[in-house]
Amino acid sequence: MNDIKVIQTEQQHRAYLEEVHTLIMKMPQSGTPESDRLELLTVLIEAYENTKYPVEPPDPIDAILFRMQEKGLKQSDLVPYFGTRSRVSEVLSRKRPLTVTMIRELANGLGISTETLIGVVTPNKHQPKENVDWSKFPIKEMVARGWVQKITGRISTENVVQDFISNIGWPLGEAAFKRTLSGEAYSPTTKYALYAWLARVVQRARENTTLIEFQEDTLSSHFLREVAQLSWSEQGPKLAVEYLEKHGIAIVIEPHLKGTMLDGAALKDLNGRPIIGLTLRHDRLDNFWFTLLHELAHLWKHIGKDEMFLDDLDASSEDRREVEANRIAREAFIPRIAWKRSEAFLSPSRENIDALSRELKIHPAIIAGRIRRETGNYQLFPDLVGNGEVRKLFLTANSSEQ
Repeated sequence: MNDIKVIQTEQQHRAYLEEVHTLIMKMPQSGTPESDRLELLTVLIEAYENTKYPVEPPDPIDAILFRMQEKGLKQSDLVPYFGTRSRVSEVLSRKRPLTVTMIRELANGLGISTETLIGVVTPNKHQPKENVDWSKFPIKEMVARGWVQKITGRISTENVVQDFISNIGWPLGEAAFKRTLSGEAYSPTTKYALYAWLARVVQRARENTTLIEFQEDTLSSHFLREVAQLSWSEQGPKLAVEYLEKHGIAIVIEPHLKGTMLDGAALKDLNGRPIIGLTLRHDRLDNFWFTLLHELAHLWKHIGKDEMFLDDLDASSEDRREVEANRIAREAFIPRIAWKRSEAFLSPSRENIDALSRELKIHPAIIAGRIRRETGNYQLFPDLVGNGEVRKLFLTANSSEQ
């Protein structure tokens, strides 16, 4: 362990935090080099933060008590995580500290984040403590959808939401909102709803344990074109989801929360896993396909470590990245030169739409949708855009009830 040194910089601190999280997930046996390394890193992190950040960290015992109340657990139910009844009593009464083994078992068994159990935080010393208005989270809708348990007894909205967010390892506060929801002037209520929706999408993406590791060179104009041509099949949306998941991209279909005009989102998880969230707000084939390709374009060209894109594709945007994502999506379906010379563009009709559809091997809904969008006449070809043809494909496979 000669490479482990006393923490001197914030970069070193973050690196050790990431390693602690990785080691805990590996569940090292007590007495092994990995277990000893985990113990030492935890001590160094705690010593650094006690000096660098003299603030009170999240209390691990409060988190355990909250989870017990949420799940209706008794102290005897915690014996498998602590080893004996006496240890349970001693830890919960704060007479005995949590060990690495206990933290590992609680993280895996009760779903409490390791960061909370370790009791470490990484606040920004240049920013004041941030206030979060917990009442603005759409808690009733979150309960109705089964995202969180119904609030009873002494459990507060703050406890419920903190636990919901902490499970994905995201920070919570105005700085987090500004980073993840940048680029749009969201109202306070909408901002909280969007953040909750994003957290739910990440949670569901992580539930898919069958995904292979994503390769950064996967995305290209050719790849997007291959996805676009899957629209030719009646089962196209399902085939597209399967195709993307086989390449390590998580696809989550989660209806939008009330008050949020949202079609889709593109982001990367903490481990670099690309995630696309779709709401199916408009249950139309043209909207599904354009949203999917738009979010793929963001993943390909625009997503950084802490950046996310939330898209209302009914709204116009002057953001160059949104403009570029629109252009890439359009090109994947119909190259610009082919479009300008096509009869479907020059003389829109059902026959010309069908002809171009067959030529390019894409669904006619995509062509009809493009004509409607470019002309601004949404009364055109209402029977061609695939109304009601998307949600039914995913009712049993990938969506949750509104």
